[in-house]
Amino acid sequence: MTMTTHTAPASTNITTSGSRLPVYFISHGGGPWPWMPQMHDYYAQLAASLADIPRQIGRTPRAILMVSAHWEADSFTVQSTPQPGMIYDYGGFPAHTYQIHYRSPGSPALAERVAGLLAQAGIAVEQDAERGYDHGMFSPMAAIYPEAQVPVVQLSLRRGLDPAEHLALGRALAALRDEEVLIIGSGLSYHNLRAFGPQASVPSKAFDDWLAETMLQVDSASRSQRLLDWEDAPAARIAHPREEHLLPLMVAVGAAEADRAVRIYHEDAFMGGLAVSSYRLDAA
Repeated sequence: MTMTTHTAPASTNITTSGSRLPVYFISHGGGPWPWMPQMHDYYAQLAASLADIPRQIGRTPRAILMVSAHWEADSFTVQSTPQPGMIYDYGGFPAHTYQIHYRSPGSPALAERVAGLLAQAGIAVEQDAERGYDHGMFSPMAAIYPEAQVPVVQLSLRRGLDPAEHLALGRALAALRDEEVLIIGSGLSYHNLRAFGPQASVPSKAFDDWLAETMLQVDSASRSQRLLDWEDAPAARIAHPREEHLLPLMVAVGAAEADRAVRIYHEDAFMGGLAVSSYRLDAA
């Protein structure tokens, strides 16, 4: 693994546009589901919500910065390879799902810009020139941009999984929205692999209702504080025994902290019983 520590702000050659792009927190689904026809009925609503994102944006972004629940590092680390490979970070799926490729290019220029923004904010950051795409990236991107025409750069979570650090990370990245970079937090609003199906109906709904109230009904300052105190939510540790799938939401909210949220996807009985949701944040 090739790592570069970044300690000084970097200049950017990314131009700005007249309106800010929104920010998304999406549920990315399980494993390589877009490549499994037998799963398409289960994922129909999620797939439709992801496929609608380009229409919602109204233009093609210059690049995408993706914060996936499936990458943790000791410091926030940005992927800087120009052509990332694939990481098949799942098990027990059909053989062909270990041969799939999502061939979007990376963007070393965006990686450098991200590193500069974080360094400017006093956040330690490294670059990784070898890391490939994980399924938290390529599964939803197969639905959002199936032609893989938009460069995508992944940014890690930081081990320790401190909500405040990830909210601050989002704040540091907010300027990218004016530079035609789409920020996507890719996780799941419910992630407990030991409590799936009908047994998860009540706890997932309790947490999902709290999340909807937090995202849709309170002012921005209260929203941030409620997210920092997420463990106080109903069924919080049932919904997220480990919070790596929730933290991409913290990054998304930090990057759009004053903006309103809209729920773009919701199911009450996903995979037989789960209440799950995805959100867009923008100023409109």
